Amino acid sequence: MSEETESRKCVAAIRIRGIISAPLQVRETVKMLNLKRNNYAVLIDNRPSFIGMLKTAQSFITWGEISKKSLVTLLKKRGRLIGNKKLTDEYVKKLGYSSLEELAEAIYNCKVEYWKLPNIQPYFRLHPPTNGFKGKIKKSYGMGGELGYRGEKINELLDRMI
Repeated sequence: MSEETESRKCVAAIRIRGIISAPLQVRETVKMLNLKRNNYAVLIDNRPSFIGMLKTAQSFITWGEISKKSLVTLLKKRGRLIGNKKLTDEYVKKLGYSSLEELAEAIYNCKVEYWKLPNIQPYFRLHPPTNGFKGKIKKSYGMGGELGYRGEKINELLDRMI
């Protein structure tokens, strides 16, 4: 089991497009990922089941490996508890971590799954990116658009959306 957690990485997925005219399988996949609205983000790991879900919905979302710095910023500014209360150090201490940075380290190293934490919203509500999207939202990232896998470049998009 420890070999599996060592090879896993934390992945951020962001919904970019609406799913009204999407096929049923894509709509259900996006719902399972908890991406309820546009500009919502989730933190998952890169196990094959999640990667398959991301590939199924790649015409409507973008994803990539998140950095520690972006993860800490995301938790501090956009992390919310049930009832839309901010994620605070007091709550993190109840979970057994000394600070938000320590919780971010555990999430980054896939020791704990963010969406399984008690009394926490499993998604992040983000702003639209500052200065807009750089490419078309109907093209894949490799073709100069915004959709699909983008690797480490997800951090630049997240910084503009936080």
